[in-house]
Amino acid sequence: MAEKMKLEIVTPYGKVVDTDVDEVVAAGALGEFGVLPGHAPLLTLLKIGELCYKVDSVLTCMAVNTGYFEVRDNRIIVIAETAENGKDIDVERAKAACARAEEALKTATDDKDIKLLEAAVLRATARISAAGRSVNTR
Repeated sequence: MAEKMKLEIVTPYGKVVDTDVDEVVAAGALGEFGVLPGHAPLLTLLKIGELCYKVDSVLTCMAVNTGYFEVRDNRIIVIAETAENGKDIDVERAKAACARAEEALKTATDDKDIKLLEAAVLRATARISAAGRSVNTR
């Protein structure tokens, strides 16, 4: 049996994931990255996006809203604002949220409002993508 890593994903609402995984791919502040068993210690920021992990060739994708990602001693700890399993996402609701934010962006003039709306688009896009990928296996 191949070596595995412990993955824990925690949000302010509680522990979302606690399982042994074969690999993890996430959206870091500097780009997408992957982690396999035996990875060197790492601490990085997560941006709004997808976090996917494999367990025995079954792919699970989550929409994650910023946080921290730490690898140490074959253990991955993710602390995120939110983490939602793709299979639990209401795609139509996410598409509607994306459309509302994109429409509001067309008339937004305040820098703060623009940043908030851009983040809303990114969150909705990550949710749609995670939902679409969660029905497939690799």
